[in-house]
Amino acid sequence: MFINILLPYKEKFTKNKASSVSITVKNNLEYSKHLEKVRIFGQHVDEPMYAKNFIGVKKSLNFLKSKNKMIADEMCKRVKQSNEKNIIEVHNRPYLIKKIKSQIKPIDKVTLFFHNDPLEMKGSKTISERKKLLLELDKIYCVSKFVKKNFLKGILNDYNKVKILHNGVTRKINSFPKKEKEIIFVGRIVKDKGVHLFVEAIRDNYSFFDKWKFKIIGSPKLGINKFDNFSFEIKTKFENIGRRAKMIGFINSDDLNIIMRRASIIVIPSIWEEPFGLVAAEAMSNGLAIIASNKGGLPEIIKKNGILINDINHKKISKQLKELIINNKLLKEFQKKSWNNFILKSDEISKILDKHRDELFFKN
Repeated sequence: MFINILLPYKEKFTKNKASSVSITVKNNLEYSKHLEKVRIFGQHVDEPMYAKNFIGVKKSLNFLKSKNKMIADEMCKRVKQSNEKNIIEVHNRPYLIKKIKSQIKPIDKVTLFFHNDPLEMKGSKTISERKKLLLELDKIYCVSKFVKKNFLKGILNDYNKVKILHNGVTRKINSFPKKEKEIIFVGRIVKDKGVHLFVEAIRDNYSFFDKWKFKIIGSPKLGINKFDNFSFEIKTKFENIGRRAKMIGFINSDDLNIIMRRASIIVIPSIWEEPFGLVAAEAMSNGLAIIASNKGGLPEIIKKNGILINDINHKKISKQLKELIINNKLLKEFQKKSWNNFILKSDEISKILDKHRDELFFKN
């Protein structure tokens, strides 16, 4: 048996450029009992994580050919050559399912992971497209109840195929870390993430937070430290607030965890429907007090362990930041809630995924 994982072409399965899908796949692999039978197909990188399991596909000379289809074709070619039973796990590319199904053996099982809102993705926007996916696929994994709910809009029967599988996070430390007076934003530097609200909230209260430091961690495209007009404007506005405000760009997950360990508060001011909120789960694993928008999958991850804001704006963020900084007892209370109630551990999520895989392996 083989488990064949198909990554979106844009993902770079390497430590220093991995974004959310690659990080999640890596975290699951770390604890999977099927590791020796896993093959990961993705864009070629020089130093892939899990190099023994990774099959990198280089760009085709045919510039008209879709890069995602190119990787899917390479995966299907290897699957067809195998005499063993295969599971194909497609991440975030519903439009590839029909093509993949046409190229593999009837005995092989195909599953799809939704990391984003199905209603906004090519191949799953319409009710008819989602009904076809239900008939074609053996399982569909959604990273949150929010994503599952949207997938099933207008659909009465899910044939017991649609499962919620949260992204798992690996906690790197065994005891609550020592905190410093630091407030951070982590995420892509795009308007949907609400980074401009964070900048305004800090600018309004910079003099009040006179002993605190502030960081923006991220870039417009995960894994790439190139700034567009919007992100350059954010960097300029933020760093002009004062010397204690710094934007440091995209960093790898290990370096991010070091910063999160030290920081006291994280602000997650998304103004779009966040499908999951990996940053929120990582923040909880490091014991940060969380201020976040009450949208999408974020309340599902944070629950009562952070401060959730309806109709978020910079004034509401400023108000909550002031309350936490003035009231040290309240700040520590939310840090402890975050730390003590962190449950999305990679080893547990990996066991759940392996159980689903076993069901497919032994299914006639």
